[in-house]
Amino acid sequence: MNPADLAAGTQGLSTGNFSFIALFLQAHIVVKLVMIGLVLSSVWSWAIIFEKAFLLRSIRRATDKFEQVFWSGQSLEELYATLSASANASTAALFVAAMREWKRSQEGRSSSTIGGLQMRLEKVMDVTMQKEMAQLERRLLFLATVGSTAPFVGLFGTVWGIMNSFQAIAVSKNTNLAVVAPGIAEALFATALGLLAAVPAVIAYNKLSGDAAQIGDRMEGFAHEFSAIISRQLDARG
Repeated sequence: MNPADLAAGTQGLSTGNFSFIALFLQAHIVVKLVMIGLVLSSVWSWAIIFEKAFLLRSIRRATDKFEQVFWSGQSLEELYATLSASANASTAALFVAAMREWKRSQEGRSSSTIGGLQMRLEKVMDVTMQKEMAQLERRLLFLATVGSTAPFVGLFGTVWGIMNSFQAIAVSKNTNLAVVAPGIAEALFATALGLLAAVPAVIAYNKLSGDAAQIGDRMEGFAHEFSAIISRQLDARG
């Protein structure tokens, strides 16, 4: 950038207009790109936060409802007929996948051993659990990335802005605080945006990851319990 333009930009802020818009408009093009990137990252982070929070809350409610019905003593065949036609998530998805494999084995009249059938059922539930967890954790990595990199991106914008401010001060040959302060404020605005993007992303990532892990633990516990139920039924039939 032309040194004269740097000096003019610094003098433009020295009039006392320290609004966010003015700080952005007077910033160097590199700092502007940093600010725009941080704002877009923050907006996308909040979109993920709201989407995941709603999804996890819905899954928790659906899981509570399913487990209440499952342990109420209702016939597994009736429960499967009710759930198989609708979209399922979490523990309900494990149940449907295991029952579907069970029915395929019964209809096929396969000569496989009881141990082989139970191994297939457990494998089906493991694969279903992995798919469900992948869906729950999808895009959470973006929150972790924003939380870890946004402060450094903002710091880069600040360093770049301060460098240009010092160049403008050198051109104007004026070290008055009224000349120095606007450029510093403009540069520090990038760091503020970085923190505004990073802090909510880190908090949300920790919270959402913890909630997803709890749902994963519930699915794993249900898989073990349902596997034990299937094992008892197979032993009784054998």
